[in-house]
Amino acid sequence: MPERNDGNRRPQTQEAADPDVREGVQKNVLGEPLAPCSHDPLTGFFRDGCCNTGPQDRGRHVVCAEMTAEFLEFSRQRGNDLSTPRAEFGFPGLKPGDCWCLCAGRWREALDAGVAPPVFLLRTHEAALEYASLAALKRHARDLC
Repeated sequence: MPERNDGNRRPQTQEAADPDVREGVQKNVLGEPLAPCSHDPLTGFFRDGCCNTGPQDRGRHVVCAEMTAEFLEFSRQRGNDLSTPRAEFGFPGLKPGDCWCLCAGRWREALDAGVAPPVFLLRTHEAALEYASLAALKRHARDLC
């Protein structure tokens, strides 16, 4: 019998994720098809390289951002150490320059604190607009400048 995901752990493969969640094309903040964020390190709630989301993604991992030392320290201080590898979760640890699907709420916190990392609009899911305006995202965009 397959192991049940209680919503607190991410599925490790796309096949392990609920296939109904990604029916249809997910869109980016510009209304276009969502582009991949990163395959090295492999990111996304579903660990498929994209900032796809669905009902089980309670953290809304939808903002594709380029990590900075300042943001990684900010996140660590808030209890989410993204720099330290966690082999038991298949997590390599992030370093400045890595791209990662961030929780939209954490990106917004960083924005409010003046330490928001750069984002990629073509790779950021439209659900991010529930947390930050398109104008704010554009001010931090690495693409479409």
